[in-house]
Amino acid sequence: MKHEIEGSAPQEKTNRLRFEKSPYLLQHAGNPVDWYPWGTEAFERAKREDTPVFLSIGYATCHWCHVMARESFSDPGIARMLNESFVCIKVDREERPDIDQIYMHACLLMTGRGGWPLTIVMTPDHRPFFAASYVPKESRFGMVGLLDLLPRLADVWRTRRDEVLESADSIADAIRGLSAPAEGALEESVLDDAYAVFAGMYDREHGGFGTSPKFPSASILLFMLRWWKRTSDDAALAMVRQTIEAIRSGGVFDQIGYGVHRYATDEAWRIPHFEKMLYDQAMLALACTEAFQATGTAFFRRTASELLDYALRDLRSAEGVFYSAEDAESEGEEGRYYTWTMGELQARLGREDAAVAADLFNVVHGGNFPGGASGIHDGRNILYRDEPGENIAARYGMDLPSFLRLEADIRQDLFSLRERRIRPPVDDKILADWNGLMIAALATASDAFDDTEFRNAAEQAAAWMQEHLRDANGRLLHRFRDGEAAIPGTLDDYAFFIWGLIELYAATYAPQYLKDAVSLQAQCDALFWDTENGGYFYTAGDAEPLLVRTKVCEDGAYPSGNAVAFLNLLRLARLTGDMAYESRAADCAAVFAGQVMQAPASHAFFLCGLDFARGPTKEVVVVGPRDNPDTQRMLAALRAAYLPRTIVVWVPAGEGSVIREVAPYTGNLTMQEGKATAYVCHKFRCIMPTTSIEAMLGLIREIEEG
Repeated sequence: MKHEIEGSAPQEKTNRLRFEKSPYLLQHAGNPVDWYPWGTEAFERAKREDTPVFLSIGYATCHWCHVMARESFSDPGIARMLNESFVCIKVDREERPDIDQIYMHACLLMTGRGGWPLTIVMTPDHRPFFAASYVPKESRFGMVGLLDLLPRLADVWRTRRDEVLESADSIADAIRGLSAPAEGALEESVLDDAYAVFAGMYDREHGGFGTSPKFPSASILLFMLRWWKRTSDDAALAMVRQTIEAIRSGGVFDQIGYGVHRYATDEAWRIPHFEKMLYDQAMLALACTEAFQATGTAFFRRTASELLDYALRDLRSAEGVFYSAEDAESEGEEGRYYTWTMGELQARLGREDAAVAADLFNVVHGGNFPGGASGIHDGRNILYRDEPGENIAARYGMDLPSFLRLEADIRQDLFSLRERRIRPPVDDKILADWNGLMIAALATASDAFDDTEFRNAAEQAAAWMQEHLRDANGRLLHRFRDGEAAIPGTLDDYAFFIWGLIELYAATYAPQYLKDAVSLQAQCDALFWDTENGGYFYTAGDAEPLLVRTKVCEDGAYPSGNAVAFLNLLRLARLTGDMAYESRAADCAAVFAGQVMQAPASHAFFLCGLDFARGPTKEVVVVGPRDNPDTQRMLAALRAAYLPRTIVVWVPAGEGSVIREVAPYTGNLTMQEGKATAYVCHKFRCIMPTTSIEAMLGLIREIEEG
């Protein structure tokens, strides 16, 4: 059941945001602030009245955005100050990531920090001269509050205009400089250097990379798995294993309903920031799925399935496509839905089972959730695990199977009780890029686990996007909500959906998915490729002009569009046999070589593409009838292995020629001796075909081992 974002339909709608579709903007439609959506009307007024622009950027499930809205933007005094001295604009960062990207760069340049809500004050021609994230209403603990800040900014605009414009010019130039290519070349050592950096960042006590706050960092996990595959360095695999185990047992993972929260505020993964984002479920599920393929460990499969099951249950629309996020708050309190008191456990489970549950999930009478006036949120507990089930079972004199059954019953009991609570609201925007990631995750898991439900879900979401997120000219659109598809697609929308389509081809071998990926890639190249310097811009050439047309390669919460496009191009080259894709990928690598060499830790997913490019890559073409058991066994053997530098094409003998149209090089490949046949190719040549699964896998191993 979908629960709408709190405040998305305020009773009093007093400003222009009431006409918008974004749940975040609608949350502010009842503010006394005279908000404008981003657009020409606001900037024309600012120019006409010679007034600075106050830009506030956030998103609907952001806890601190809610805090700033309640204490400041709902306050008549603050609103009066804003309305008298500024033109005020609200932007949903998820709806307009192009705008957010520019001004987040400005904030990082000006303050060294970023985050949401993002507060920018700028000239009427879009140049920022002040930046901050959350700003309290009143000054406290060294933080200037809006009551003091707004008059100062207004006075500076009136009395020190030359200084303001000079500062705005230098900041704008610095932002533009971020998209200029850094000089350098990708050296052979870059993968080694990246591994050394990640190993140095690794928290050997708690898992994960870096200190608090701790993010899932799925792109790093994907790189580490590839490093392990390349080098057989078990230390890399151990880091992946410990990190996923720590996340799964921590409070950052929803122990009752599954799904991963946005991040942990502590080093031990126990205290989460409670919002749940679609992209985090997709990216971590991808990492867990690949860890399962690499190791065969059931824990990784189970964790990936839990993440995807959560998304299918709580973020999936009736049409089969996915909403953006669940809020951190319910009933006006962050984490209220997810936390428990000892009394609630005892009332639901009885004292004996509540004691087991308390041991299992670290529930204590005084609570363990930091915050509130007393230091703890009303005796509430975040559920996390820090002890193996075997130990707890022994403590209660139970054998492990009996304990596991009791554990499952406890979880189901608490889940049923929690379902009666007021749920955190859902941001029901449908975004093309994040759905592309979820399609990729579902398709990859369906292939690795041979799971029909995941495969069907991926196909249904892809079909919906093809039908509903295209404009009249067939171009991809970014956002769908309340019956409206709008906002031109960004590079991320194209790159991530192409990724999903490639994974769907790998999961189904339906050639239409590969054909659709090729078609979208042609659009992507036409709209976003920088014909002068190479690489992909974030916005299309005919998009709304902004302060700068950015070109991004580093990872954020998920991979950059350029990093994903780089790997897409490499895979399409091998899948279709068209080396023009590989040539474009090489140009892409050359553009970003300097910044990747300077900061490998910021480019983990790009390095996954580089791992593929460095090879050894293998192309395996299986030719055989669809219903032939030998064909299916051959494909299943390839599916079961962890082969990140291998692509597989299936030519269904006796059927239509769609795959031969998309991949013409398969035209002369036929079955041998009337049996399903594998052609293993490497370095643009194919080894002698084989009808033996063992021989096929042996050839792949020989190429891997050099």
